[in-house]
Amino acid sequence: MWKLTRFVMILTFFLMFHSSSNAQDESAVRKNEVKIKKLSEGADLIVTGKVDKKVSSWNDNKTRIYTKTTLQVEEVLKGQKGGASVEVTSPGGEVDGIGELYTHMPRFADDEEVLVFLKKSERDGNYRVFDGEEGKISIPLEAKTEKKSTSTKIQLDDLKAQIRRYTKDK
Repeated sequence: MWKLTRFVMILTFFLMFHSSSNAQDESAVRKNEVKIKKLSEGADLIVTGKVDKKVSSWNDNKTRIYTKTTLQVEEVLKGQKGGASVEVTSPGGEVDGIGELYTHMPRFADDEEVLVFLKKSERDGNYRVFDGEEGKISIPLEAKTEKKSTSTKIQLDDLKAQIRRYTKDK
């Protein structure tokens, strides 16, 4: 009898933990879907591509540093752009040993593959990453499967399909 009671207690604990874990997983998935929907609808241009070059420079009155990152575009998911590349302007960078870093702003690594949600600035016409660091998703190659995944832990093809669903009526 004691063994059966103990087994039922363990099974109950496991089921409680497992259902709680599933609820947390479902909540995280839903939260991510809401984020991707917001980014997809708010961006003017959504592309995948690879970082080709980065150039940092001062603004005209030398009060801020900006970095222009050139992406070689692999695929356009939303919007129209001319040419095989797109230039993205971000606050921060390093010029002549002086660095400027902004929190919650995207940073690009050399040769990094990314999916970016871009917004064209009304002020200067430059593309910026929409919604700060949320609007840049890294695309690493998974060693086990040799498939492209994303920093959001979603397969790249699934993420693209999700973005297309949110932008097809736009």
